[in-house]
Amino acid sequence: MMKELKSRIQFAMSWIRRQPPKVKAFLAVVTAMTVLVILRVIVHDNEYLFLASEAVHATGISVLIYKLTKERTCAGLSLKTQELTALYLGVRLYCSFVMEFDLHTLLDSAAFFTTLWVIYMIRLKLRATYMEDKDNFVIYYVVVPCVVVSFLIHPSTHHHIINRLFWALCVYLEAVSVLPQLRVMQNTKIVEPFTAHYVFALGIARFLNCAHWILEVLDTRGGLLTALGYGTYGLWPFMVILSEIIQTFILADFCYYYVQSLMGGQLVLRLPSGVGEFATAPSGRGRGGWNGEDELHENFAEFGEDLHG
Repeated sequence: MMKELKSRIQFAMSWIRRQPPKVKAFLAVVTAMTVLVILRVIVHDNEYLFLASEAVHATGISVLIYKLTKERTCAGLSLKTQELTALYLGVRLYCSFVMEFDLHTLLDSAAFFTTLWVIYMIRLKLRATYMEDKDNFVIYYVVVPCVVVSFLIHPSTHHHIINRLFWALCVYLEAVSVLPQLRVMQNTKIVEPFTAHYVFALGIARFLNCAHWILEVLDTRGGLLTALGYGTYGLWPFMVILSEIIQTFILADFCYYYVQSLMGGQLVLRLPSGVGEFATAPSGRGRGGWNGEDELHENFAEFGEDLHG
């Protein structure tokens, strides 16, 4: 029965892969809306969705920890994504401490310090395996616009203007923090299992977080939007929801190929041309580091053989 189910899923994915982009986009929207309806029926407290999102994110980080400590390599990981993650988590922690200290603050603290540890491992302990030439996304092209937009569109709550600007900044930075990681995968066209698991966990976490916000808005009949503060021209609540949706759709393409690869029994995920091209930006060439693409393919192939035993 499981083989039959697996065969049907593979057939469905094969059919989807052959469809034009517009059809794929339509199917993605329909699927997302269907899942939202299901979640609204079975989840009675939307806070559980947020906690589930944090749990999935923690699982992804745990996979990273295993990769860095047991495999002793950071190949395929983007240092810039980790730095952007630490940046938005640090800003969000500050906002949590000065605006509302709660469970979210504790969860963000754990994620923040773990991310700092990952950065430490990549920069110092495992520098020789860092693919600096592949991690060539120029983060200024996303950080600067985020700063500018945070000045233009931010909440209008009773908090100090500096805190409101930081709040907006962390929302915008989180939405684009994964782009450098997608750029690395786009450059290599091959993703080893642990990195793939980590990015997939990010995708699921972002979707659950997005679902949390959307369902919360629906359940409060827009009351949450008022609580957020309408901000400049009333655009702030819209930007919050839009940022969550952007985070989800940025990773949707990768998650599709991840599931397809998993169902096909492939340990190493090979991305077709075009996946993650939205992450392309003018790049700077790195110096030093591990830059042999042929070596990358060989090591990942050997890794897959070792797992097969």
